[in-house]
Parts: sequence; C-alpha cells; structure tokens
Amino acid sequence: MRTVLVTGPGGAGRTTVAAATALAAARRGRRTLLLSADAIPGFPAGTEPAEATDNLWSARIDSGEHFRGELLTLQERASGVLDLLGGNRLDAEELTELPGSAQLALLHALRRAAEGDWSHGGYELLVVDLPPLREALAVLALPEQLRRYLRRLLPQERQAARALRPMLAQLAGVPMPAQWLYEAAARKDAELAAVQALIEDRNTTLRLVAEPGPAAEDALRTARTGFALHGLRVDTLVVNRVLPRHSGDPWFAALSAQQEKTIDHWYVEWVPAAALCEVPHLGRDPRGPDDLILLDTGAGSTVFEEAGTGGGLFEGDGLAAELDDRGPGRADDPWWIEDPDAPDGLVLPGSRIVTAPRSGDGDPVLVWCLPLPGAVKTDLQLVRRGNELLLTVGPFHRTVPLESGLRRCTVSGAALTDGVLRVRFTPDPGLWPRTS
Repeated sequence: MRTVLVTGPGGAGRTTVAAATALAAARRGRRTLLLSADAIPGFPAGTEPAEATDNLWSARIDSGEHFRGELLTLQERASGVLDLLGGNRLDAEELTELPGSAQLALLHALRRAAEGDWSHGGYELLVVDLPPLREALAVLALPEQLRRYLRRLLPQERQAARALRPMLAQLAGVPMPAQWLYEAAARKDAELAAVQALIEDRNTTLRLVAEPGPAAEDALRTARTGFALHGLRVDTLVVNRVLPRHSGDPWFAALSAQQEKTIDHWYVEWVPAAALCEVPHLGRDPRGPDDLILLDTGAGSTVFEEAGTGGGLFEGDGLAAELDDRGPGRADDPWWIEDPDAPDGLVLPGSRIVTAPRSGDGDPVLVWCLPLPGAVKTDLQLVRRGNELLLTVGPFHRTVPLESGLRRCTVSGAALTDGVLRVRFTPDPGLWPRTS
C-alpha cells in the first residue's frame, strides 16, 4: 500500500490538499483511504471508513473517543489492583482527554490502517492529514522513541521470577502487577512496531503543503533538517494558493512577484529530489469535492480560468504525481559509512559502505555520514552513549543505533561540511584487535 503523509506550516491548507490528493487518486482509479482529525466539507464525518465517492473512503480521527476507550480498557485490565487499593472506577462520561491524546489517536489510526481492521479494505493508497510541521515531525518520531523507552524501562530479558508468578498470585489473591505490566508493554511494542514499519516503508513519503512566502520558506528550510535527521522522504512540495501572474493591479502584482520569487527558490532547493506541484488560488475557500477537483491541476483543470481567477497555465500530473508504488520493503537508512578497505558501492542491510581515503596517520578509520541539509554547526550536538549516537540539530533530536562495526570503535572526531555530518570512528584495539 502506498502511503502519503501530508503536512506543512500551520494555515497552509494541508487538510484541503490532503483531501484533494485523495480525490485525485480516486478519480484515476486507485482505491483510497483518507484519514484526518478535521471535518472536511462534503466528506463523511464518522470515525470508521465510509465511502465519500467512487474509490474514495474517509475516516475522522476522534482523539477524545480514543482516549476514553484506552483509559477504560486499562482500568478494566488493572481492576484487581484497583480493587486491592480501594480505588473508585471512572466512567466514560467524566473523562476529558489529556494533552498528547491526539498524537496517540493518530498512531492508533495508522496501526489500524497498517495491520488492523482497516487494512482489510483493499486500499491501494492511504492519505493521512498530519498536524503542522513541528508537531508532525514529533508524532512520526514517536513510535521509535516510545519503543526505545519500553526496552530501557521494561527489558524482556529481566523479567524476574516468571515461574513463581502463578504461585505468588494465588498467595496474594490478585494478579501480579509485573505480569500484566510486561504483557501490556509487549502489546504496545507490537503496535508501535507496526506504525514504525509503516513510516519507514519505502512506499511511505511526506507531501509538504506551503503557501509561497518568506515565512513558509524559513519553516520548510528548518523542517528539512528534521526530515533528514529522521530519514523521512519528501515526494512532493505542493505550492498552494498560487496567485495569477502579470496582474495589472500594483498591489496584487507585488504579492504575485513575492510568491514567484519564493517558488523560484523552492525549485532550486527541492527539485529534482522532490517534485513541485503548483495549485492555483480559487479566489475563495474550497468547499466540497467540486472545488477540490479544481485544485488537481493534472486532471483537465489546468488553467486559472477554470478556477475563476484568470491567467496562467499549470502542466504535469497535478496532485496525483509521485503516487506510484515504489516496491515493498523497508526504505534504506539515509546514512552511509565510508571505509577505505571496502569495495566501492558495497551495500549492507540498512546502510551503504563506500570507499574513502585513509587518515593521515595511516590508521584505519570508518566515517559515518548523515546528510543534514540546512544544519548549522552551532546548533549541532553529538553524544555517544553505549551503542547509540544522541543527535541534536536545532529543535530536533534523535537517538541513532550504531552499526555493528562502529560499536567496536571509538569516536575520534566529527565535522559538518557541505550539509553532511561526518563522524570519524577508529577501531578500539580492545574490541577489534589489530592483525599483522
């Protein structure tokens, strides 16, 4: 299943573009599911997939309903402990969702689409309306982070006295908390693993939506570093609400010229790594499927005149661009390792090994490389902790597990040059003895 995750700066029209993208794919014959936390005019408002039009189903993500359901389920599973402590049960009517529940509800919806009941709908394309840029990056990184926390806090190999738990439970008269706690952690880890696999699949990409202007230019430039840090792939930058060019009105012409300047910069910065799709301003807020069809500049509505705003021509596949399947399997990690002794172009699972010159003192050295476009040296922090690298780039953080060969090395230096972070590793004689 192809998955497109739609995000962009707040107010850029990402929900509208997500719906227009799903509709464009459905009109071209692809069985499509659209997920959004916001109500979309002309689409079903239910929380289960419902048919919106031919080949298109949509479902609304209700964070409040998900929060109440999860808390009541947890309360039921912990009923023995709560009764022992004299706790009073909570009713659904008195529960108000807490901060963070929207992110968890989104992850739950992604799991249902990836391997749950929604995965049996035969959908060829999943379009997900994500929160704005910063929040979207945080929620996409959440499965990996939560799984790491679970492994650290509740390691499976350290579950003590498994054989004694039934006897202890009988003596105490209640289920042993450790047992259901580890079982709950295992269930959550499996659910998070399914979402992480969906995010990391090579058929999953980001689609950015931005209204051209200086503020959006700055926001995308900052977010691009976060995308690279987390290995997220952008397929298309949708330039939304593009004004007609060559207007005779000076005030209108100035706005159009500012937009055109930003669009030119984006063509230089993003193409050919990502496609650019210009979407015309309708002169009004889009309302319903008929307006969404006008936004699909590759489906016959290629001129501003059809949108009622006059002038200009767009060409290409429109919002249906870059929606072809990319083959099954996990996407390659964005980093590579330079090794002076490796055959050039050697590919190992999860990484690429390429040749590099030896260090000046003749000692063998491995260089771990991660592209970080837009990163600034003063905003970069790097700490090695055990078999992991803790990376901070401006507001973005990630803990990266090291390749097996690098775990037997010590960090001997790091540099950020030409948008690529290079970390030098020297073999540790105690862990990787020299050979004569």
